[in-house]
Amino acid sequence: MQTKLTRFHLAGISLLAILFFLSSCSRIDDHYAPSYEEEYSKSSDDAEPSSGEDDGPSSNVNTQAGIVTAGEWCDLTHWGFWSKLMLGEDFSSMSDYWSFYTNNRIAVRVTDERGNALAGVNVKLLREGEGAGTIWETITDNRGEAECWLGMFQQTSATSQKLRISLNGKTMDGHPQICPLDSLLQSVLVNTYVLRRATAPVLQADIAFIVDATGSMADEISFLKQDLVDIIGKVKSVREDMTIRTAALFYRDEGDDYLTRHQNFTDDVRQTASFVRQQDADGGGDYPEAVHTALERMLQDLSWSETARTRIAFLVLDAPAHHESEVIRSLQSSILSCARRGIKVIPVAASGVDKNTEFMLRYFADATGGTYVFLTDHSGVGNSHIAASVGDYEVEQLNNLLIRLIRYYTE
Repeated sequence: MQTKLTRFHLAGISLLAILFFLSSCSRIDDHYAPSYEEEYSKSSDDAEPSSGEDDGPSSNVNTQAGIVTAGEWCDLTHWGFWSKLMLGEDFSSMSDYWSFYTNNRIAVRVTDERGNALAGVNVKLLREGEGAGTIWETITDNRGEAECWLGMFQQTSATSQKLRISLNGKTMDGHPQICPLDSLLQSVLVNTYVLRRATAPVLQADIAFIVDATGSMADEISFLKQDLVDIIGKVKSVREDMTIRTAALFYRDEGDDYLTRHQNFTDDVRQTASFVRQQDADGGGDYPEAVHTALERMLQDLSWSETARTRIAFLVLDAPAHHESEVIRSLQSSILSCARRGIKVIPVAASGVDKNTEFMLRYFADATGGTYVFLTDHSGVGNSHIAASVGDYEVEQLNNLLIRLIRYYTE
């Protein structure tokens, strides 16, 4: 009798152990499930019908947000490091290749009389005398900062004697200092100006996601879609006192089923999330894609606010623009327009990005006051990712990283 009881007890203990293990596994899986999905995935009242299309090779994977890993590097902050890359033998040809030149940077900061940062100030870099006119135009961000460039698209010698800065139409005294490429530079030369009167921008943020949806993105797009849906669902909690609108634009290439398709800005995150869920990766064929068309349509088809405090375009891709003269001119025009309208382009480089593409993206970020984000191999998702030519960085979950950047540019 004692032996039977002992066996019964042992069997019961084993069963409880198995149940506890299964319960623990369930809790581990739940830890990685996005909070937005928990709240909205079962609510289909406002969702658009599913397209029923396959997402490609990754579509059968049980994808969740928070899996993809990434790093972030801001060339504008690490100017000495960037200068070494641009002046060194390995990457000095990148400027000529893309016709983007960061040799002459004019960093601007605008405050009120108390030293408080002023956002939404129109900043113009002017040339006086022969060839007088506006060289560069942009808008101060939430930190009162703006980047102007001399000879961004055509290499030119640096001289500040004929340069002036205009703020909200008022020409400031003195000539701005130019921050050249200098690998020994310990700190960035910042031109600080004080405005007594300035109208504060509307407490609003416009955040757009521009995504390459060609076939080469199939190895990661399911995971990226989950991260984007997660981010979209969380943006309102970043600044509860701020109106936040989201939009999305997916693009492919000439000859594909479509060139671009988009969901315009809305303050209803469910609409953007539903649109993102329906997209898949297909088409392409050759390596370069219609990046220039995506930027053109982003500016033309999305109703960017002219008075918002923050405007961000996350550009997610794994391939460069076509390297053609007409395309490069289009890229230059779009980036110039982004800078003028205060839209920060923040690239997100996926697997497949080569060095030419990396530097194309970093030029976009530098010119618009943004930063560079790149996926890493730490997650094991997708094909291998090249090592970015950056210094020490922290590996983060992509969704957390982008939320951190949204918080940084809206606080």
